[in-house]
Amino acid sequence: TLALLLGTLLWAPWRVLHGAPHGAPLAELSGDQDFQLFLQKNLEFTRKIKGDVAALQRVVCDTFQLCKEEELLLVRQDLGIAQVPLEQCHSHTFQVEACFSQIRDGLRTYHGSLAVVLELLPGHAGLVETLQLDAANLSSNIQQQMEDLGLATVTFPTESRGLLPAFSSRFQHQVGGFFILANFQRFLETAYRALRHLARL
Repeated sequence: TLALLLGTLLWAPWRVLHGAPHGAPLAELSGDQDFQLFLQKNLEFTRKIKGDVAALQRVVCDTFQLCKEEELLLVRQDLGIAQVPLEQCHSHTFQVEACFSQIRDGLRTYHGSLAVVLELLPGHAGLVETLQLDAANLSSNIQQQMEDLGLATVTFPTESRGLLPAFSSRFQHQVGGFFILANFQRFLETAYRALRHLARL
């Protein structure tokens, strides 16, 4: 059914804002003007960051002819570059503080990982540095919003997360940069969908 399909697409249910003052239902928060303003502003910001990541992906494709993930999966296994987790933003036990905490932590991880891309594309340092700054700012925006809403910060195990692989060749470095950007783009897509769904409640 359409309702079932929509529920699957939007990763329902997204019902309760645990940890909010007095356990305020998410429906109450969704009517909060400041919260709506935060969501709209940061949806735009996330869209802008996605555009910049896509621009760098095109540069990597044009410069190194690295364009298709399926052709590079074996190299990725060797490098051990993992996707930064964001399962709290699309699970059936969705909690705003858990999702926001994962987005915030993930942005910090990618801020560090982009150093690989910076080394790879010195001619595009301006764009990479802007992306790092934007990732840091979006992370700060989310942290600030959590504090404003009285949400508890959720911490997740960080074993090996954010550790950059050692590249044994120039090609490995190029592939590493390719996958960091591809993973970051997927991460941003999920974060964007989470913010957009909250804005629609």
